[in-house]
Amino acid sequence: MNANNTEKDKKEAMKELRKTRKDRIKKTSALLKEQKERLKAIKNQLEQGPKTVPEMSASIDLPTDKVLWFMSAMKKYGQIIESGKDGGFYRYALVKGESEKLGEDL
Repeated sequence: MNANNTEKDKKEAMKELRKTRKDRIKKTSALLKEQKERLKAIKNQLEQGPKTVPEMSASIDLPTDKVLWFMSAMKKYGQIIESGKDGGFYRYALVKGESEKLGEDL
């Protein structure tokens, strides 16, 4: 019987924890969805050809600092490469094969 009470206590504790974290989980899920949508928009633009951060920012209507953050992460993980310069800005292109993986990542 003691084991039953312990299991019941654990279930009640988890139920209470889920209640108290419900809003945080909802906000985090919304943020993750938004990030995936932004990443998809960036990849879709890069499928059309190499772009600079300012060009990307204008085409997807996202501030340059946020675009730079995504592009930096994509470069770090080998999804994009530098593809020459345009004035003072680097152009970035998808690594061959990344456009095929677009649906897989999301």
